[in-house]
Amino acid sequence: MLQTLYIENIAVIEKTSIEFNRGLNVLTGETGAGKSIIIDAINAVMGHRTSKDIIRTGEQSAFVSAQFENINGEVSKKLEELGFCDDEGTLVLQRTLNASGKSVCKINGKPATVSMLKELSGYIINIHGQHESYELFSPDTHIDYIDRYGKCDKLLAEYQEKYREYKILKKKLDEANTDDRERLHEIDLLTFQVNELSQADVKAGEEEQLRAERTALLSVEKIFSLLNDAKIYLSGNDNFTGGIDAVDSACSDVQKASEYNAEYSAVSDALSDAYYNLRDCAENISDAIDNLESDPQRLEEIEERLDLLSTLSRKYGCPSDELGDLLQKLETRLDELVNFDKNRDELINAVQKSESVLMKAAVALSEKRKKSAAEFSKRVKEEMSFLNMPNVELVAEFEQIDFTSKGIDKAELLISANPGETPRPVAKIASGGELSRMMLAIKTVLSQSDTVDTLIFDEVDTGISGSAAQKVGFKLKQVSENSQVLCVTHQAQIAALADYHYLISKQIDGGRTFTDVSVLDYEGRKNELARIIGGVNITDAALSHAEAMLRENRD
Repeated sequence: MLQTLYIENIAVIEKTSIEFNRGLNVLTGETGAGKSIIIDAINAVMGHRTSKDIIRTGEQSAFVSAQFENINGEVSKKLEELGFCDDEGTLVLQRTLNASGKSVCKINGKPATVSMLKELSGYIINIHGQHESYELFSPDTHIDYIDRYGKCDKLLAEYQEKYREYKILKKKLDEANTDDRERLHEIDLLTFQVNELSQADVKAGEEEQLRAERTALLSVEKIFSLLNDAKIYLSGNDNFTGGIDAVDSACSDVQKASEYNAEYSAVSDALSDAYYNLRDCAENISDAIDNLESDPQRLEEIEERLDLLSTLSRKYGCPSDELGDLLQKLETRLDELVNFDKNRDELINAVQKSESVLMKAAVALSEKRKKSAAEFSKRVKEEMSFLNMPNVELVAEFEQIDFTSKGIDKAELLISANPGETPRPVAKIASGGELSRMMLAIKTVLSQSDTVDTLIFDEVDTGISGSAAQKVGFKLKQVSENSQVLCVTHQAQIAALADYHYLISKQIDGGRTFTDVSVLDYEGRKNELARIIGGVNITDAALSHAEAMLRENRD
């Protein structure tokens, strides 16, 4: 569950730390106090897209940290997949937003990416905001609800793997089914390209080797001059005594000196070794000079070869080292086109087999969905009936379509809110209040099979009031028995049911707005409920009503 949420420099919140608890946590406050900012901060640390405009005016960065305790096995497993480990059941997510647009993310203190936070968030928190109700207008989302309820993920994954294989084979067959004119034209082009590259016979690393050899050939005169100077320094010439003779003379003198004093013997031996080493160096240099020769013909051959490699690289749009791999690909494609009939027949058979296997997987998934959809619709209908929609009818309508990444089903939940009316698409008949209650009913049903420990409802009471609002509160209370629930609400009936009540308030100091979050005690709750009931002027009647609501729900 979410235990601690720390927010710094998010919109009108300068700094605040909120300790949440198990059960039903309700957040209330006047419009504009900053309730939605709490949800925005949670969305940010969950890796959802956010704007740098969320950073408090005048600040260069914002920071959000969320600490979760007693995380479940699914979260631990996902952490391990992402390369992290849980800290004895504790999970800490952090995100720093910078005015430059960049963000820094961490999971349990280790660097992470925004995509990692988002991927992990689906296992931790389920957020339902006002806009999500309007997702019901899109039938594409309905099949996702059915799949979640029916735990169709394994069958869906198996289908999608076979779907990917089918698409690859189908693409190859489509490519093979080009018309004869195109095929013959491509064969001519490929034949020329294969012949050209085969004759060139380009080897990996050849260009680098040729450039090194060319550099050496172009440097022959310079090398000769340097080696000859070195030879003279060692062996001397008519005008210069070389180093070898000088060392030999020095060695002779020191050797004679050692006959008078033995302590010079070591120096004499060292000079003797140096003399013979220098003679060896001089001989090696002399041999190198003798073997050094200019080869204009070889240099011309290298230049022509390098020019060919450069031309082919530009022509085929790849480095010369990759021309060999390109040749293999062109040969493979040419073989496919030349052996067109044989390859096409093989592809047709492969596609047919793949399609048969795919259809079998699709049917298995579809049957599971239809069975789950009937149960799901029944359960959601029961929840909606409790939420003051007693005459609601809800059915799942299926239509078979061509293969898609989700299967062969187009599913849509049809609703009738009044007796005698034929169920129709949600977008055509549902009001805002009905949408909110339908989505809450769906969330309630899904929460009983979900592994997510924390559910957040952001103003799900939009468009409802009276007994309907109270029943929404009862439903949220029921859901909170199995999951931690955070709820932003404007309804006193819902707030009165809270296990923990948080007041979001704002103050203006020095021309700046500051938002504060505080946990209300009994008297604080009574006053806040009275404000929600009566508005700005809190009357004795409103206070009495608020106290009665608290006593009723406490009992």
